[in-house]
Amino acid sequence: MGIVVRQSFLNLISIGVAFLIGAVNTLYLYPTFLGSKFQGLVIALLAISNLVQPFISFGTQHAVIRFYSKYNKKEDRDGLLTLSILIPTIIVVLFVPIFFTFYDEIRQYLFQNDQSLSKYAYVILFIAISTSFFEVFYSWLRVKLKSVFGNFLKELYPRLLIAILLVSYSFGILNFESFILFLIYGYYLRLLIVITYSFYANKPKLNLVFKTDFKEIFKYCLLIFLSGAATSIILDIDKSMLSSILSVENVAYYSVAVFIAAVVEIPGRAMFQILSPVVADAINKNHNKKLEDLLKKSSTNLMLVASLFFLLINLNIDDFYDMLNQDGYSIGIPIVIIVSLGKLYTMSMGCVNNIISNSKYYYYTFWFSLFSSILAVVLNIYLISLYGIIGAAYATLIVLTVMNSLKVYLVNNKFGIHPYSKDTFKILILSILTYLVFSNLQLGFQPLINITVKSSLIFILYTLSAYIFRLSNDVNIFIDKFNKNW
Repeated sequence: MGIVVRQSFLNLISIGVAFLIGAVNTLYLYPTFLGSKFQGLVIALLAISNLVQPFISFGTQHAVIRFYSKYNKKEDRDGLLTLSILIPTIIVVLFVPIFFTFYDEIRQYLFQNDQSLSKYAYVILFIAISTSFFEVFYSWLRVKLKSVFGNFLKELYPRLLIAILLVSYSFGILNFESFILFLIYGYYLRLLIVITYSFYANKPKLNLVFKTDFKEIFKYCLLIFLSGAATSIILDIDKSMLSSILSVENVAYYSVAVFIAAVVEIPGRAMFQILSPVVADAINKNHNKKLEDLLKKSSTNLMLVASLFFLLINLNIDDFYDMLNQDGYSIGIPIVIIVSLGKLYTMSMGCVNNIISNSKYYYYTFWFSLFSSILAVVLNIYLISLYGIIGAAYATLIVLTVMNSLKVYLVNNKFGIHPYSKDTFKILILSILTYLVFSNLQLGFQPLINITVKSSLIFILYTLSAYIFRLSNDVNIFIDKFNKNW
């Protein structure tokens, strides 16, 4: 786990900074400089492009991670890398003429309420193509265990780009038309950078002679693509139903709360970037003991760090909303707690999802995604009607709990391993005790000072306890090295 822990820590820093910049963009720069209309437009364009992206990449980035370590010969690996470029290229060649043939119909449908904004619909296609190929070339870096720079480009670069463009717009350097154009230029600059670095790291020779298991690779791509399509429903179904059943304002309150709760996932997003190819390698080489070790260690490390994030968020949530000082938004406080509980359970599973998607049981990902989307729709309809905006949070928690439990059962049933150990129980006890100690601590200062003081106390008590009781050997080793170097 040495390289995993080291690169996970660097990825964690990158994602953490990206989250902070994203928070500044979302909560201050967007509404202050662009206004709600253009803010909504930019966010919508990027969101729709993210929905289109899987249709172009067709799951090839996941196929690279799944099959790369299976091949021992360089020409076979080069063939896989070539295929990962070829499939999206063919899709782009076929898709672009269709898009522009029906361009008027597409933009009229997407911007029914404000046709004056429909002229920006082309942005969706250009950003989607860029992000599709970026994901493919980023997977080239991940299989070489060079995830840190790629993760910087994936997580931090887009948020930093938007922050720079927003500030430039505020000073009158850019008008909105230029803002949109430079947004596209920025995404393609990122693509050029990752292509250059990927070719440097892999030094592939493009090879159109593919292995005989091409059908298996294509089948894998197809199922991952279908799973991604179903997953995209889960990501936005709650927001779309809130707007239709309740009101648009509730979507804003809910989105901010979920944005805050998603902080719990930051350690996982950092670790899985490097862990996925390591898991695939263990599976392809039938190293079952290594696989179990990866599962348990990733579970322990993620639960330990994610629990700290959970505590820092929820024990400071009242002060955060006081600092936000926006009318109506405080209704999201219970949503943060409910959704972050589900996210914490997801983190406690460790690399269960990586094991499923990189094994011969990968087809279960489609059925999990399909069942999740159906369950999410049914629960949101029922619970939003009963409990309003809080019902959407309950629906999310139930879906995460049910689906994660099924995944843990599947891995235990097929591989005879599970993510939990006695350290899991110890971390749970430490988290509960820390929550009880600080939940009633009321400081009489300004919200920012309250958050700073309480967070410092939580961090010191939690980290010191985890270190003394050796809840994670990897974390202890990392702290020892940090202290030695310091």
